[in-house]
Amino acid sequence: MAEFSMNVPALVATYQLRQREFLLQISRAMTSRLDLPSLLRLILQNAAEIVGCRAGLIALTREHIDIGDMPSTVVHFEARGVYNIDPALLASFAPLLTIDAVPVAADDGGNDSHLPDLQERVRQVEAELGMTLGQVVGLPLLFEEQLLGIIYLFRSDYAFTQADAQLLQGFANQAAIAVRNARLYQQVGRERSRLATIIDNSADGIMILDMDLTVLVINQAMAAMVDVTPESAIGLSYEMVLPLEKVEGDDLNAATDLAGLLSDGGARCEGELQRPGGGRIALAVTYTPLYNGGERLVNIIVNVYDITKFREEEEMKSTFTSIISHELKTPVALIKGYAQTLAREDADWDAETARQSLEIIEEEADRLEALINNLLDVSRIQASGLHLDVDLIDLQRLIERVTEVMGAQSPLHTIELDFPAPLPRVWGDAERLRQVLTNLIGNAIKYSPEGGLIRIGGWSETGSGGKRDRVVIYVADEGIGIPAYELPHIFERFYRVDSSLRRSTAGTGLGLFLSKAIVDAHGGEIWVRSESGAGATFFVALPIADQTPAVSPL
Repeated sequence: MAEFSMNVPALVATYQLRQREFLLQISRAMTSRLDLPSLLRLILQNAAEIVGCRAGLIALTREHIDIGDMPSTVVHFEARGVYNIDPALLASFAPLLTIDAVPVAADDGGNDSHLPDLQERVRQVEAELGMTLGQVVGLPLLFEEQLLGIIYLFRSDYAFTQADAQLLQGFANQAAIAVRNARLYQQVGRERSRLATIIDNSADGIMILDMDLTVLVINQAMAAMVDVTPESAIGLSYEMVLPLEKVEGDDLNAATDLAGLLSDGGARCEGELQRPGGGRIALAVTYTPLYNGGERLVNIIVNVYDITKFREEEEMKSTFTSIISHELKTPVALIKGYAQTLAREDADWDAETARQSLEIIEEEADRLEALINNLLDVSRIQASGLHLDVDLIDLQRLIERVTEVMGAQSPLHTIELDFPAPLPRVWGDAERLRQVLTNLIGNAIKYSPEGGLIRIGGWSETGSGGKRDRVVIYVADEGIGIPAYELPHIFERFYRVDSSLRRSTAGTGLGLFLSKAIVDAHGGEIWVRSESGAGATFFVALPIADQTPAVSPL
């Protein structure tokens, strides 16, 4: 008996040593885990097993609570894990998830006064469950004066000892560090995901480069601008992804001193990009440096803005000024010049010379009137709309009359009509539709300067899918054609196809814009098919006349 009594301290020391070794192993495992749900399960299971508890519950605060600044407040917890407790019974543990004061760490005596009214709350839970939980200990998870959560352990066999309390408090301190790290990792992950979402869904192009100007991150908008997939752009050089031309400002690709270029907080440039499918876009690019704690440049954030529309608007203003200064000035100068010549008192003009001069004056006056009317029509469309005088129209006869007039203006062209069957009548404004036909045929003549065949025809077709029966007419030429990348823009105001003829051919870029507006007002549709160098065919579809006009005044 004496021998057994003498070995009790040794047995206790051995038991405690094993507990501490087990605690050390668990602490190492906890600090290596950053997945919060997995970490909480590990903490709870090992906390229960280290002191032989039959059940446990771990709950976390919804946000960190600083117990130094808030010594007394109601604290709400959220159950995040259970050990040998049916999750269906969690509602019964609600009294343990709301306490009236911030708890503090247990003292060395092993009492539980650090959790206000713990025993009373446990009795409420037991009454709800209809069973006895036994001995209960509550372990606050505290990290640098911040309350992160609490661990409840339940043991029915015997009471918690002072040694248990010391061991569990040490375990809880290590668990609090692990929970804090996992929460920070989780927060960083959320912030990273949020930042990635913001970058990826930004309407502007964004890239992140390293010091070698290699692409680390590229968003969808940027990838769409340069016609690549984000995956294929990662790892490429900045110059390969964004080969800007006609650069004005700070050219990152040409920089020899990145730190110097970005020393004032960033840099900016503008340039043009040739798209793989054809066409060019104008881009504004800003470069923002990103430094580490030692103020060493580590990344460059590239923001890319499509300023094509802005430049187009600037060009439109310039074009309008050009129209006023040239297209209006030219006929006015001719009219004034011929009028002054005819009015000279020292000249006796013969009848033929006078007649020719007056014809030129009349032609230039007509040209001036047409230009002014076009400008006024554009203003009406933007302000209140075009007025249509709607009536039943013999469209085929109208085409024939316009063709006679236009054909006499160009002996180099052969105009051929192609109507397999007579066209049905349509509702419309004859003068406005004449304007559309004149524009289309005039463009066919203008953009096939070498002459050739211009075919004008049409047919009627039965509507489907709720659409009305309609007449389709077309004007086809054998001229220079329209590049594919310009087709979406040709009906825009002041837009003219970029070609060598643009500089040598008079025009304002309003004809097709007005034609589309007129056709739209008639409830119709206008479109074009063309290839560069292979001519162009314009189509106009108008609803066939019935008892009610299909016209919406524009």
